Amino acid sequence: MVTETKPAFKGRPLVEISSVVPQIGLLEGDFGKAFLEEYQGRMNSDYNGNSTLNVLRYNGNVVTGSNPFSVVLANQILRQEGLRTASQADLETAMRIGAMNFRGTYEDTALVLRTEDDKDYSRNTHLAKDLGRQLKERGLKFGAKSPVVIPLTGLDLQRAENEYGLTFKLREDAEFYEAPILTKEGNFNSEDIDERTGLPKQVKGGNRTLYSRNSGLSGLFLYGGLDLYSYYGYLDFSFEYGRVVLVSAAGARADFDQRLTGLETQRQEAHQAYLAKLSQLRDNIDSELKRSQ
Repeated sequence: MVTETKPAFKGRPLVEISSVVPQIGLLEGDFGKAFLEEYQGRMNSDYNGNSTLNVLRYNGNVVTGSNPFSVVLANQILRQEGLRTASQADLETAMRIGAMNFRGTYEDTALVLRTEDDKDYSRNTHLAKDLGRQLKERGLKFGAKSPVVIPLTGLDLQRAENEYGLTFKLREDAEFYEAPILTKEGNFNSEDIDERTGLPKQVKGGNRTLYSRNSGLSGLFLYGGLDLYSYYGYLDFSFEYGRVVLVSAAGARADFDQRLTGLETQRQEAHQAYLAKLSQLRDNIDSELKRSQ
């Protein structure tokens, strides 16, 4: 029996296709080395070699270590390259599409503020009060029943007279959001993730675990077996299995294309100037030959 193959419909996209394809990866290779050199220079010059920041190392072709302070400083450097560190949503997207696997490492992505008085980690009270003041100035309410997530990409560092020698300053472009789910603890599945925030929508059983608490300031990070921690208050701790994950920031490709266009314009102008000079030189030679005849 002969099977006829019907011709396939060939159309054109009916949606706008962006030329910007986001990239995700680690601080590794020559780029990782160059980054770490600049990071250490900034740490020493801008923050007096603060030990809280002195946690990143180059091991096995990749930069290792992480805490919220170091990730904020990393962002201050990476923005110059059109890059930023990954959000919790970025990490979940990368796992969902198979771009990266974060088992066996941990990644700091945000701070979680519940109350300005940190009863469990008293050394964070100064930071919590300072962030609380800044959030209130922007009209945001928060509390034990309405934790606020502040992605590390929305912060800058300032020197301060406190236990860390540092404090966090909200950037003008900072994004933050309430996360009632972080008042709960329990198990969830990857299918339960809110794609916008990277947080679970519910904790009703599953192979991953959410850890929370009800006061103070904590970090938010993905850990080891893909569990999500939002209770850990030791903000300066760092371990060698920490990783700083990067993504290409929005507009990075556009900026690159703009620079490329500028360079091409310069090249064409230089080429036209060269042709003009060459033409003038030929005219001069022709004139000299005519005179000598």
